[in-house]
Amino acid sequence: MTAPRWEVADVIRKAGSSFFDSLTGAQRKVLKAILRCRTAALGGHRDQCVHCGHQTISFFSCRNRHCPKCQVNAREKWLKHRQQELLPVGYYHIVFSVPHELIPLMWQNKKLLFSLLFQAVGSALLKVAADPKRLGAEIGFLCILHTWGQILQRHPHIHCVVPGGGLSLDHTRWISSHPRFFLPVKVLSKELREKFIDGLEQAYLAKELSFYGACAGLVNPETFAAFLEGLKKGWVVYAKPPFGGPEHVLQYLARYTHRVAISNHRIVSIDDSHVTFQWKDYAHNNQQRTTPVTHEEFLRRFLQHVLPQGLPRIRYFGWRANSRRGLLLPLCRILLNQDPNPSALPDDPYVPHCPRCHGEMRIIERLTAPQLWKALQRMVYVLDTS
Repeated sequence: MTAPRWEVADVIRKAGSSFFDSLTGAQRKVLKAILRCRTAALGGHRDQCVHCGHQTISFFSCRNRHCPKCQVNAREKWLKHRQQELLPVGYYHIVFSVPHELIPLMWQNKKLLFSLLFQAVGSALLKVAADPKRLGAEIGFLCILHTWGQILQRHPHIHCVVPGGGLSLDHTRWISSHPRFFLPVKVLSKELREKFIDGLEQAYLAKELSFYGACAGLVNPETFAAFLEGLKKGWVVYAKPPFGGPEHVLQYLARYTHRVAISNHRIVSIDDSHVTFQWKDYAHNNQQRTTPVTHEEFLRRFLQHVLPQGLPRIRYFGWRANSRRGLLLPLCRILLNQDPNPSALPDDPYVPHCPRCHGEMRIIERLTAPQLWKALQRMVYVLDTS
């Protein structure tokens, strides 16, 4: 893929240091990491071609999970591990969304309520799938939290990728779902609503919720009860058409895992006052549109999707849960006539190639930021005098 002309880091530079004054410590940490990513400020390493001896210097990445540049490598490593867990069945993609009225409260209690949303989605899927009137099986699946919409508005939703079937409740056979239908979305929506509202009410009674600004009035029990009563609509569950067997799953997952609110490739232009970015208009046949906003507004929208420290964006449920996967995944393979212990895939690390002869480049020296500046100055001097 061609390197983008503009990056989120460019918007941060345009906004200037004064923008940082109004931010929280966590938000400043994210922006500073993006600014320093793959620059001399983080240090780097000197590489040398094994054939012609040509040397280059590469910068280290920040590895912040909100950095648009760092998530590409993280995604590839994660997908490689998941490849070992795929089953020879069709897969389904189910999306769970919450009512718009709930969003302000969720943003005031991100860690608690995003975790509650994960729990409600997982419990709803497991319960409905285990119902003998539905699938009557124990399923295993992964969930991915996204908090944004196309124009960086607040839009919390969870993507679930689920194999088309599951273990019988006594773990003696594999039960396949219908090839074109998995579970009824209306039933899932009802279960999601009930489980989330129950958890929200318990959190309120335990005084675990924070209320301020527009939500300050919810501290009153009668107001909060009326608020819960108004949350009976808007719990949208959307099941996309099945997308085939395991050969399609990794490519499909790559669209959703390790994404950030906006990629650098969506930034169209940046000038002294505005940044213009591209977005997909789902309401009008996925037409590509562009929107200009000020630097400060762009960063404000971007930063509202920074997750609390320690909150995982990807979680596993059922027989794919970390505590059960080692035992039940091989059992699923056996019941599906698949090798229960497939051979490990080779690491296949990314190997850079020489820009002159295309030979393999190897690291010959790791450099701190001060060492890197001196090395760059020496290289510039050599180029100027050659």
